[in-house]
Amino acid sequence: MRVLLILLLIIPVGLYLFMTKSPGTLKVPVKVPNILAPSTPEPYLFQEITIPYLMNRQYQSSLRELTEYQDNSTYTSYLTSYNSDGFKVNGLLTIPKGEGPHPAIVFVHGYIAPTTYRTTEKYVDYVNYLARNGFVVFKIDLRGHGESQGEPGGSYYSGDYIIDTLNAYSALQNADFVNPAKVGLWGHSMAGNVLLRAIAVKKDIPAAVIWAGAGYTYSDLAQYRLMDRSYRPPSTDTERQRRRQLLNDTYGTFDPESWFWKLVPATNYLDGVKTAIEIHHSVNDDVVSIEYSRNLMGVLDKTDIPHELFEYQTGGHNLTGSSFTQAMQKSVDFFKNNL
Repeated sequence: MRVLLILLLIIPVGLYLFMTKSPGTLKVPVKVPNILAPSTPEPYLFQEITIPYLMNRQYQSSLRELTEYQDNSTYTSYLTSYNSDGFKVNGLLTIPKGEGPHPAIVFVHGYIAPTTYRTTEKYVDYVNYLARNGFVVFKIDLRGHGESQGEPGGSYYSGDYIIDTLNAYSALQNADFVNPAKVGLWGHSMAGNVLLRAIAVKKDIPAAVIWAGAGYTYSDLAQYRLMDRSYRPPSTDTERQRRRQLLNDTYGTFDPESWFWKLVPATNYLDGVKTAIEIHHSVNDDVVSIEYSRNLMGVLDKTDIPHELFEYQTGGHNLTGSSFTQAMQKSVDFFKNNL
């Protein structure tokens, strides 16, 4: 009888551990706040995508070998990598000339088809603008993108990109040319969700800038949708798609009244956040509706979090043209004031 009881206790936990995939991740039962889920089973499937789980694990990494990529009178760029969940995640590290330690920014890209992503392509002007203004910029290649190891997990229904972002944050804090108290976040498009969830997990990040972000309350995803014609859904035989199907089979689509789905949006975990947040969005964005940002402003208005939204009449999803110059200078001024 005693052996049978032990087996009955071990088998469910073993099954859960078998179904999780990321090497190096701390798979531990999470105590869920009673205010959100008074009778949550522990452990439970997909707890690794929830904010309580992400808050309960450790983020510790460091930069690996730096290989010079570009050098000019104001900054030097390097190809490098760091460890995240046992995966080698690559990135472009740009260090301004002059005596450090410098303030630094983890730069998180928006959606780019993982198979076509390249470390040294996209966001070149963004990175250079920040570096010319004295910031170390670490533009990370989220797992599964380009040559980064792992499979792309997606922004909204996985914790993978939040983990990659916070491990990159740790890697910068551990670099001798960075002031560890002055590290912020910058993100575009899908990275809006990544940044807000990272802020809810690590509440002492001093500053974050979001351009044309999406998916904060998760109810907004159903309300405003996304219209990214560049999106290439993963094949149905990928691990990501199999897990997404299992997620839907287990908990259904997002429901704000579901005990499980209450644990996923960052907007349910903003208490104690000390991050100043600045958002830039174009009214004519035809990929991510500006209503995502306006909706988030309504949520942040009910908190003590410093926040501001700048709206632009032109510029589209990438805030091009004159909107780019305005938004970049405001972003620089914001980081200088808050880092």
